[in-house]
Amino acid sequence: MSDVPRSERPAMIRSRLEHSLSIDSLEVQDDSHRHAGHAGAQAGGGHYSLRIVSDDFAGRRRLQRHRLVYDAMGDAMRNDCIHALSIEALTPAEARSQSHESQ
Repeated sequence: MSDVPRSERPAMIRSRLEHSLSIDSLEVQDDSHRHAGHAGAQAGGGHYSLRIVSDDFAGRRRLQRHRLVYDAMGDAMRNDCIHALSIEALTPAEARSQSHESQ
């Protein structure tokens, strides 16, 4: 997995999620620079923040939603590729509700 260059990992994350889930909206942010010196960073793994909006999350608890995301990442969840994910997993209705609250 470490053969995936760091610069290409956000695209790889996006591709895997889009292949596994029905995505309405997806934001992938590389936060690795905030974790320089961290053990996972030393092994080459990146830290990423995800905001995913999908109907696939309907009726599922937070942990179940996160499992769907981790399942989609598969073998990329190794210290030399993706060390950590911060996940915000929402249904379209939840995303609309958040949008209305912030206005």
